[in-house]
Amino acid sequence: MGKKFVYLFKEGKGSMRELLGGKGANLAEMTNLGMPVPQGFTITTEACTQYYADGEKINNEIKAEIMTYIGELEKIAGKKFGDLENPLLVSVRSGSRASMPGMMDTILNLGLNDAVVESFAKKTNNPRFAYDSYRRFIQMYSDVVMEVGKAYFEKLIDEMKEQKGVTLDTELDADDLKELARQFKEEYKSKIGADFPSDPVEQLMGAIKAVFRSWDNPRAVYYRRMNDIPSSWGTAVNVQSMVFGNMGDTSGTGVAFSRNPSTGEPKLYGEFLMNAQGEDVVAGIRTPQTIDQLKEQNPAVYDEFYKIVYTLEKHYKDMQDMEFTIEEGKLYMLQTRNGKRTAAAALKIACDLVNEGMITEKEAVLMIDPKQLDALLHPQFDTAALKAATPIGAALPASPGAACGQVVFTAEAATEWTVQKGAKVILVRLETSPEDIEGMHYAQGILTVRGGMTSHAAVVARGMGTCCVSGCGEIVIDEDAKVFSLGGKEFHEGDYISLDGSTGKIYGEAIPTVPASISGDFNTIMTWADKYRTLKVRTNADTPKDSAQAIKFGAEGIGLCRTEHMFFDSERIAAMREMIVSKTEEQRRVALAKLLPMQRGDFEGIYEAMQGYPVTIRFLDPPLHEFLPTDEDDIAALAKEMKMDVADLKAVISSLHEFNPMMGHRGCRLAVSYPEIAEMQTTAVIEAAINVQKKHPEWKMVPEIMIPLIGEIKELQYVKNIVVETADAIIAKSGIDLKYMVGTMIEIPRAALTADEIAKEAEFFSFGTNDLTQMTFGFSRDDAGSFLGAYYDKKIYENDPFAKLDQNGVGKLVKMAVELGKVTRPDIKLGICGEHGGDPSSVEFCHNVGLNYVSCSPFRVPIARLAAAQAAINSKDQSR
Repeated sequence: MGKKFVYLFKEGKGSMRELLGGKGANLAEMTNLGMPVPQGFTITTEACTQYYADGEKINNEIKAEIMTYIGELEKIAGKKFGDLENPLLVSVRSGSRASMPGMMDTILNLGLNDAVVESFAKKTNNPRFAYDSYRRFIQMYSDVVMEVGKAYFEKLIDEMKEQKGVTLDTELDADDLKELARQFKEEYKSKIGADFPSDPVEQLMGAIKAVFRSWDNPRAVYYRRMNDIPSSWGTAVNVQSMVFGNMGDTSGTGVAFSRNPSTGEPKLYGEFLMNAQGEDVVAGIRTPQTIDQLKEQNPAVYDEFYKIVYTLEKHYKDMQDMEFTIEEGKLYMLQTRNGKRTAAAALKIACDLVNEGMITEKEAVLMIDPKQLDALLHPQFDTAALKAATPIGAALPASPGAACGQVVFTAEAATEWTVQKGAKVILVRLETSPEDIEGMHYAQGILTVRGGMTSHAAVVARGMGTCCVSGCGEIVIDEDAKVFSLGGKEFHEGDYISLDGSTGKIYGEAIPTVPASISGDFNTIMTWADKYRTLKVRTNADTPKDSAQAIKFGAEGIGLCRTEHMFFDSERIAAMREMIVSKTEEQRRVALAKLLPMQRGDFEGIYEAMQGYPVTIRFLDPPLHEFLPTDEDDIAALAKEMKMDVADLKAVISSLHEFNPMMGHRGCRLAVSYPEIAEMQTTAVIEAAINVQKKHPEWKMVPEIMIPLIGEIKELQYVKNIVVETADAIIAKSGIDLKYMVGTMIEIPRAALTADEIAKEAEFFSFGTNDLTQMTFGFSRDDAGSFLGAYYDKKIYENDPFAKLDQNGVGKLVKMAVELGKVTRPDIKLGICGEHGGDPSSVEFCHNVGLNYVSCSPFRVPIARLAAAQAAINSKDQSR
C-alpha cells in the first residue's frame, strides 16, 4: 500500500499538524469535538513536497486519491460535484503547519460553471446569490490560479456600479451579476487565450496546484525567512464543502478572537458582515459590524458561537482566532488557530492564562515569541498615522524600532544638527564606518545603501538601541551633493523621512512615533524565564551608558567590550592616530600614554555600571587604517600635529591600506607587531579594576581579558605573556588581591580545529560568530547582502547566516571547539558574543552545545533571556 496523501477531517487528529498543517489539524480536532464544521478533506504537506519533487506537477497517484475523497465528500454532503440537480461546491484553502496569515491563497465557490450556476439559482430560488458566487469564483480563480490579477475585474465592477448609480456590491441585482460573470469570462479569455474552464475536476486540480504553488510566492518566502519556517515543510490543502454567507440578510461571515489581539483584554473581539463572503470582511469595501451586534441581531447564533469560542480556548489553552459563516441562520465554524497578537497582548494573555489556572508558568514562557519583545523596547509609529502612510521602499530590518527625522548625510552633520539645532535626524549613508560612531549615537535612525544584518551600521545600531534599515540597494545617493533618490522621489538634506527598523520599510514623510512602554506583565514573564533558564545572558557594551541599559534589561555581565570603539571620540582620535603613524616604539609609547587614562576611565565607568558582574574586555581588534583620516583637512591637521610632511603621512596611510583588511593586520597580530599596545591595554584594565575594587570591596572583581583573532597557540602564548607580566606587576604593587582571567575569541576556523591546544593557555573561549561565519563561508558580511537575495530565490540558502547561526557548518566548528576545549580544561568558561547571541534559534543551539552564556546587544538581552528559558524547558521536556 502506497503512502496516504489525503485524509477526511474526521480521520485526522490535532496531533497530526506536521502532516495536515495547522488548519487541517484544527479542522479535524473541531470535527472530533462535535462542532459544526463543513466537512471536507486535507491533502497533506507531503503531497506538496511531492508536487515540487515531481517538477511542480500533481502526479496521477495523488490525483486519483483526491478524486476518491471527492466521492467520500459527496456521500457526506449528499451532493454531487458538477451535478446540475444538486451540485457540491467547495473551497480550496492553504494550511501550513506554522500559521502564515494572508501569505498563501484561497479559492471559494469552486465547482460552478454556466450550466451549474443556472441550476443553482433555481434550486436556491436565489439567482442573485448564485451569480454573486459565480462572479466571485471567476475572479478568484483567474487571480489565484491563472495569475491574471484582480485589478481588471475590480475595474469592471466599478464600471458596473457607476452605470447603475450604486456604491456597494450588494446593491447590484442578479442581472447585473450575471452580466459581470459574462464580462469576467471575456476578460479571462483575452488574458489567457482560452475559455474559462467549465469542468469542475479541472478547476479543482488547478486550484490545488495554485495553493501548492503559493507556498513559494514572494510574500510567503519572505514571511518564512522572517519567522524561521523551513521551505521543506510545504503546505497542506484543505478542500471543504462551501457554506454561504452571501445568501441574503440571514447569512453572513466573520472573524473573531477569544481575546483582544491588540491589548490582550479577556473579551470576545471580532467583526462580521451579513450577506457577504470571507474576503469582504478584510477587503474594507463595506464597514463590518462588531461581534457584539450579532448578539442583538441573532441571539441564538451568538450564544452558540460564544460557547464554541470558549470551548476552543480551553481546549487549545490559548487565545483563538476563528472564522465563521452563518448560512440562513445556521452557524458553521470554518477554522480556528492560535491568534496572532501584539507583544503587549502576548504578555498579558500569557499571564492571565496562568492566573486563570489554564496553563503553567513554563507553558506561559513557551507561549511568547522572543522576537516580539523588540516591539516593547523600542519606539513605535503611531498606529493611525502609519495606516495612512505608504512606503517608498524597503530593505533589511537591521535594528528594530521606529524613527522619524530630517535627512543628513554625514556623522558630523548628525551631531551638529542634534546638538546645536535640537533637530531629530536620520543619518543616510552609502555605508557607515567606525568613524561615524558619534553621529550614529545622535541619530534617531540610520539608513544605508550597502551592508547586511551584521554590517557595521547594523551591529552598532542594535548595540545602541537605534533604529536601522540597511542594504537598500535601490537608493541612488550622492553624499557630496547631499541628495538621494528612492521610489521616484528625491530627498535633500533637511527633508523628513521615517524608518521602520522592525519591517525594513522606508517612508518619504514624517510619521509620528510613540515611546516604548513596558508593562508589569513583562517583568512577570521575565521572572518566570529567569527561574527556568540555565544559560547566563551577558551584553555586548562599550560604554557605561550601554552597560547600565543592559543591567536594566537583566544582563549578568559583559561578554564583549570592544575597546576600539572608545577611540573614535573626537577628543581621542588624534592620540590614536598619533600612535598609528609613529615610526618608533618610543613615539608609540608617548601616544599610548595619552590614551591610557582615557581607557582606564572608561573601564572604571563600565565596572561601576556592571556592579561586580563579570566584564570581558577584548583588546584592540580592527585594522589600523580604520582610525586614519581620509579628509584632506584632517590629514593636514594630523601631519602638523606629528611634525610630518603631508606627503609622508599620506604614504603611511597608503601603506596601511590592505586589500582584505578583515583578514589582515588586526586583532592579536597588532599586539605581536606592537607589544606596547597590549601592555597599555592591560594596564588600563587592571588599574581600573583595582580602583573600583578599592571603592567597592563587596564586589569581587575578576576582569576577563580577551585576545582576539587567535589562530595559533603560540600567538596566544606571546600576547598572554605580556598581559600576565604587566598585570602581575601592577597587582603586586597595589597590595590588592585581584584575580583576572585571560582567554581568547574563537573566530578563526583554525582556532576551533585546534581548540584543545589553545585551551592550554586560554581560561575561556568566547565565540565571535560574526567573523567565524565570515571566514567559514568566505563571505564579507558587509557585501553579502548584495547577492544573498539570489541565493534565497534559488533556495541555496533560506536564511542570512550572519543573522541566524549556520548550525550545520559554523555550528559544527563551535561544537567541536567546545568539546576539544573541555578535554584540555574541563572548567573552561564558554560563551558567544557574535550577533547570533540575540537570535532565539541560535540561543537554543548555544544551550544545547553546553555554553555557559550568550552575549548580545543591550536591547536584545530580554530576547536572549526568554529564548534561553525556552531552550531549557524544551530540552528538559524532550529528555523525559
